[in-house]
This record gives sequence, C-alpha cells and structure tokens, in this order.
Amino acid sequence: MSGGWNTIESDAGVFTSLLENLGVKDVQFEELLTLDPSELLTLQPLYGVIFLFKFPTDRPYATADGPLDGTFDHDASERIFFAAQTIQNACATQALLSVLMNKTADDEVDIGAQMKDFRDFTMVLPPEFRGEALSNSDLIREVHNSFARSSPFADETQRTGEPSEDVFHFIAYTPVDGVLYELDGLQPAPISHGPCATEDFPLKVVDVLQRRIARYDATEIRFNLLAMCRDLRIRAREFGDEELLEREERKRKDWLFENALRRHNFVGFAGEVVKKVVENKLDAGGDDAVNKWVSDSLERKKAAERAMGGRGSGDVDMSG
Repeated sequence: MSGGWNTIESDAGVFTSLLENLGVKDVQFEELLTLDPSELLTLQPLYGVIFLFKFPTDRPYATADGPLDGTFDHDASERIFFAAQTIQNACATQALLSVLMNKTADDEVDIGAQMKDFRDFTMVLPPEFRGEALSNSDLIREVHNSFARSSPFADETQRTGEPSEDVFHFIAYTPVDGVLYELDGLQPAPISHGPCATEDFPLKVVDVLQRRIARYDATEIRFNLLAMCRDLRIRAREFGDEELLEREERKRKDWLFENALRRHNFVGFAGEVVKKVVENKLDAGGDDAVNKWVSDSLERKKAAERAMGGRGSGDVDMSG
C-alpha cells in the first residue's frame, strides 16, 4: 500500500474487522435495511450509526448561517471527540472513530490501549489538528488500507482531471452527554440535533435521517446505514440463545472469508482460466472457434450496454 488512504466499502464485516484490528473489544457493526426505530432498538446497547450518502454538488448542506438541520455547537469540540477531515478517502474510518472515541466514559466501550493513547493525545488539540493527527497515524492508516479492495489495473480513463460523477461521504450520529450529535469532518463543528437520552436515540436519529433523505429526489436510493453496537454474541451467551449465537458465529466466518477475498489479487487466476479456455477452443475448432467466441462475447457486451442505456454506468461503489 502507498502512504495515502484508499477507499473502503460500507460493509458491516469490513467495519467490524477494522475495529478489532485497532484493538477495540466487544463491538460490532450491523447493516440496517430500513429506517425503522424498532430495528435499532433490537441492537441495544447501541453506540451510534454511520450514514453513507451521495454528496450533493448542487446545494450546500451548511452555510455560514448554519446547517439545513440542527445547529453548530462550536463549544462541543472541547469536550467531545470531533476531528476535521483533512485527507481524502479517510471519511469511513473518521466516521467510525467519531462514534467510538465518544464512548469511553464510564468504560462504555473498551477501545484498547492504542486508541486510548491516541484519544488522550488528540483531545487537547483543536479539531483541525486532531484531523492531522488521524491522517498521520500509521496504525490507523495501515488498518484502514488493509480493507481496501485490490485494484490491479490502472484505469487510464480516470486520469482526465475531471471530478467523478458521484461522490459519496460517511458521517456519524451518536448521543453524547444527553445531546444527539451529527459528526461530519467536513463541517466546521459538531451539529447538535437537540436533547437525546441514550434510550431515545433510535427514534430521534431516524427522524433526522428521514429529513435528510427527503431532501433528495425520490429516485435516489443510494444510501447505506451501519449501526455500531455491542457484540451480539455477548447477548446470545447471556440469554442462552444458541440460535442467535450460531447465526452470529456463522456471520463472523463469512466476514472473514469475504475480507480475505477483498485483499486477494485474482489477476493471475483469471489469466490462467482464460488461457485454459483458449486452449480448449483451439483444440475443439482452431482459430475459427476462438474468433467466434471472442465475437460472441463482444456482442453480448454491446447488448448489455444497450440494455443499460440511460440508466448510468453500472454499480456504484458505496465507499468513502
């Protein structure tokens, strides 16, 4: 990996493993498929949520007068962890830390020795210097980059200097000291959404998210929501819920396999598969068979592109 920060996916397995590799204990992420407070209530104790959305380029979310929803709380940065985003592609981990670093009171979450040292060091700094400290942390950057998908090919078409069509961004929502905060490193300060007891967080955060989503066109559905909660295996063991425990253990095995695939470079494997296919085609019908195979493949590709006409360029990488 280079010295920079790579994009990572908005995925519960990625974020959970990222936490564990930072030394955090007994915390996991769950992906939420609906904006239903009851879904969040089932995850208590719930520490916060991370919201991924398309960054609007036609209208600012906040101006000097304040954000469209909530109010800037400039004094909050002195007592809660809030870091300015000073580097591209780090917003996923920055949002994760925005929740995590505000859950240390009364040993609510065991963030581990290294993250505790980082928090102690940065809390005396202003937000912009906290952001610099985060972006310069070798540990955090290396753990973050370890979950970047392998990109063995360079896309020359992206080297035009033009901005990408769609830009996505991660932000965090979490209750701290009885207030619901929106923590976005691109904003000048934490955004307060009013009083919020821990038990009221599911209902209040859903209200805030619904208002935010309502500002988009009705056709825009590219949102993702991850909840940070206590490891669900702990609850399963406490209540003797063998079915839940088995499901969660199976989920961890799936995450481990999926994360291994993300890190793996399949170019060599794909090359060997293509070579064997070509050899089989040559054995079956010589050059004519290979040429027909290539021609048919190109026709199928063109047909797929025609079918996708007017619907964009394909899947969106939901990463920050």
